[in-house]
Amino acid sequence: MDSGRRPKRVAHLIRETLSRIFLEEFQGDSGLITVTRVEMSADLQTAHVYLSLFGDLEEQTLWERLEKSKGYLRRSIASEVQLRYNPTLVFHRDPTPEYEGRIDQLIERLKDDKK
Repeated sequence: MDSGRRPKRVAHLIRETLSRIFLEEFQGDSGLITVTRVEMSADLQTAHVYLSLFGDLEEQTLWERLEKSKGYLRRSIASEVQLRYNPTLVFHRDPTPEYEGRIDQLIERLKDDKK
């Protein structure tokens, strides 16, 4: 991934657009989808979208729905973000919340062991 200004600006715009779409159209009563970050390739043709899932979401069903909705999501991005090429979306589950939770557990265990 390129660290230039343009890929970062485009990633930010795509993140905002996808966050709004997920909030309006993908949120269910049982869970929350959060776009934690978007990383653009140097040529701006691929967007790696990292998602955190919270609540009682049926994860497999959600990933299938995202795959089926890629065309719609790409069109939505194209209508809001003016780019020469509409980027391909690649979705990833962001492992950061699980890592943070595990670190918190380890810290608490260390505190309990010291007592």
